[in-house]
Amino acid sequence: MPATMLILGLDPGSRHAGFGLVERAGGRVRSRGCGRFSPDPALSQAERLAALAAALEELVERERPDCAAVERVFHGANSRSLIVLAEARGALLAVLGRRGLPVAELAPAAIKSAVAGSGRADKTQVARMVALQLGLAVEQLPADATDALAAALCFALGARHGVAAAASR
Repeated sequence: MPATMLILGLDPGSRHAGFGLVERAGGRVRSRGCGRFSPDPALSQAERLAALAAALEELVERERPDCAAVERVFHGANSRSLIVLAEARGALLAVLGRRGLPVAELAPAAIKSAVAGSGRADKTQVARMVALQLGLAVEQLPADATDALAAALCFALGARHGVAAAASR
């Protein structure tokens, strides 16, 4: 495992996909930025997916992360929403695969547990703990970016204990 690692966290979505960059250097972890991709809702589904992929491609080219942590799709009540979310996730994963980035696919409960201490933590608790651990103001973080930072932070915390390498295989 390299001494310094830049981890890209992704929270997939078709309307908004969050991203967060976390740098782990030795035992220290810090935020390198976050935001979200928001394709024009007037576009067709195919065009929104292409826009998400293009935005991620540009981010990866600019920031050059070492690996990515992507939240897995969880089972939802609405199958249509689940399908659209899976399509967005697929578009993002295709970019990461094309770029040859190692990808850790993390369950939402694992992310919550690593960041907030409980796999059942709500979004507010996760946002507070992400902000606290990264020295950020919680009010300034969009929800999608907070979830992406949480995924990257989960991976970074696991990297301290040697589990991140196993997760990326």
